Amino acid sequence: MDDVALKTLIATNIHKKGGGNCLAMSRFNFRTPGVYIEEVQIAPKSIEGVSTSTTAFFGETQKGPDAPTIVLSWAQFRQIFGGYYGADKYLPFAIEGFFANGGQKCYVCRVINGDYAAALANTEQIEDISLVYSPNAQATAGLADLIIDHCERLRNRFAIFDSMKGQEPADVTKPRESCFAALYYPWVYVRQNANTKVVVPSGGHIAGVYARVDNQWGVNKAPANQEIKGVTGLERSISNLQQQTLNPRGINCIRIFVGRGIRVWGARTLSIDSAHKYINVKRLLIYLEQSLTRGTMWAVFEPNNQTMWAKVKLQVENFLLQTWKDGKLQGAKPQEAYFVMCDRTTMTQNDVDSGRLIVQVGVAPIKPAEFIIFRVSQTTVKP
Repeated sequence: MDDVALKTLIATNIHKKGGGNCLAMSRFNFRTPGVYIEEVQIAPKSIEGVSTSTTAFFGETQKGPDAPTIVLSWAQFRQIFGGYYGADKYLPFAIEGFFANGGQKCYVCRVINGDYAAALANTEQIEDISLVYSPNAQATAGLADLIIDHCERLRNRFAIFDSMKGQEPADVTKPRESCFAALYYPWVYVRQNANTKVVVPSGGHIAGVYARVDNQWGVNKAPANQEIKGVTGLERSISNLQQQTLNPRGINCIRIFVGRGIRVWGARTLSIDSAHKYINVKRLLIYLEQSLTRGTMWAVFEPNNQTMWAKVKLQVENFLLQTWKDGKLQGAKPQEAYFVMCDRTTMTQNDVDSGRLIVQVGVAPIKPAEFIIFRVSQTTVKP
């Protein structure tokens, strides 16, 4: 067998046995007989879902670093930042409640001399943060608006707020309207030690419930009808009649049920927009938008043409197909669950010339074929 025949045989055999997303022996330039393999990607890389349960906590601590610090347990928090140091210093209680209810990872952001703006700014480049909480934020002038502005601008995180301490159901105040935030009422009792109970904001415990639901079922499930662990009682007991007035106002109640414990009994955002009024729907949209945005960043360095658009469209469709198979989108078939457009209908000639890649995505998180539409965009780098 001469060299030419040998090269042909090797190429044919390898090509037939090759699998996955690579073609073998796409071109041949042999110096000696042997097996030569060159991998060429013919399908776009799969998109990975972003984190949904990592919480950034902001507040005062007894000690510790000023920079955002990863904490993986209540014991680690006490080691780095100290434990309880006053009944009105709520952050330690929030961290303990977070881990007691299923939280696995958080960033603790120690606030010095009340500079919450600087503390929030220090977390903007931390991509895996998806929840934001500062205990009793409404009691600090301007803080609730600062947190909501932060979440709305970044679009990759969701804020949890508490009601004010001691409020009656009819008097509950809340931050401004936003689909990037939710409010919980009332405050809860926890044990500081064997002999002492204190009343604290519930948000740290709630963030832990979010994490538990995300990890067990997925971000598409409402973080409601879940028992809150580490809580001994409520500052106010809520009746069915009272909840009927609170729920339409976007105030999520915490209630005591005989034989079932203390449970989260509401899943509304602070928005009146029907498409964004449920926490699980909004958080699913944040998850999808961020996953797709990060997953298509490879396109920044590709020519902004039809070949690249087709690759991006396929990549996004593959991700949404798996999302639908996982039960996060509604519909008996994929066409009822999502659609993806990336072509001349989503981009003008000016967009193309300016390097703007625009993908239009529709998803059905509530009812089949009732699509909520958002856009994913990248700016490509011209060669």
